[in-house]
Amino acid sequence: MKLHLQKNYFLFFLMISFVFISTSAMRLSASEDLSEKTMETGSYLGVSTYQKDFPPNPVLVDGSSFPILSAQGVVAVDLKSGVKLYEKNPDSALLPASTTKIITALVSMDTYPLDQILTVPKGVSVDGQKMGLYAGEQMRVEDLLYGLLVYSANDAAMTLAMNYPTPASGSAEGYNGFIEAMNKKVAELSMTNSYFDNPVGLDGVRQTTTARDLLHASEVAMRNSEFVKIVGTKSIVITDVTGKSKYNLKNINELLGEVPGVLGVKTGWTENARENLVTFLDRDGHLIIIVVLGSQDRFGETRQLIDWIFQSYDWQEVKIPIQPDNIQS
Repeated sequence: MKLHLQKNYFLFFLMISFVFISTSAMRLSASEDLSEKTMETGSYLGVSTYQKDFPPNPVLVDGSSFPILSAQGVVAVDLKSGVKLYEKNPDSALLPASTTKIITALVSMDTYPLDQILTVPKGVSVDGQKMGLYAGEQMRVEDLLYGLLVYSANDAAMTLAMNYPTPASGSAEGYNGFIEAMNKKVAELSMTNSYFDNPVGLDGVRQTTTARDLLHASEVAMRNSEFVKIVGTKSIVITDVTGKSKYNLKNINELLGEVPGVLGVKTGWTENARENLVTFLDRDGHLIIIVVLGSQDRFGETRQLIDWIFQSYDWQEVKIPIQPDNIQS
């Protein structure tokens, strides 16, 4: 009986020792984890411990007044943080004019290899800005994209649209198929207030967009390195496949190469739409898109917005408290 009790006491002592050692080890482990996290993020015991893996947020400087613009629809966004820097009627349905060609370019890039050769079709003649392409001429897709985005050529847009192939789904081919693809792309980009009935940007009853929708389209387009290269081109000489026909293309965007950080994107104008401009800016590590629609001075007002943004916003580091969940009580 005495031996049995001694064994029980011994087992009890072992259990108590195991619990003490385990608890100490757990506390030591928690302390090490917290120490590592504190070294990574800074501060003590989670009270003011913070994570640093957030982009700086633009904060409006006290006393800053918002500019007054003639444009009917405006939006400016800091892309890294998603903070809206300026808005004016961002969801109003307006005429896109040649900013339409952003969508035309995206659909074309989805459809054709850049080195594919397209034949300029009969009936490609269209009003407005043109390169002067002629029926039967053969052009590389990449060169047509330069005509489309640098010179805003309507005949380049029509050539890309009218060559649209029959998709596997069996839906429309040619011009009508291209328009269907444009509006499918609009849906994919969550451009919920936009519709396009031509690839050029001519005013139409249903041809509408918004500043916010064009922001979505431009953000996606500027992830494509070929698109970035083209819209950032000040001037270029392209030819047909024979090299005999030459086209000198000069970018219509007056801010490109003149305002620091401006990398493109697209101009637009019709008498009814007035002046439109979508601008992508990379300055001091800040990525910003500005959309100005229905303006009386698209270049002047965009330049004014850029100056105002960098005078009126201070990009501040974000410090988010974290909970010390790994501390044992």
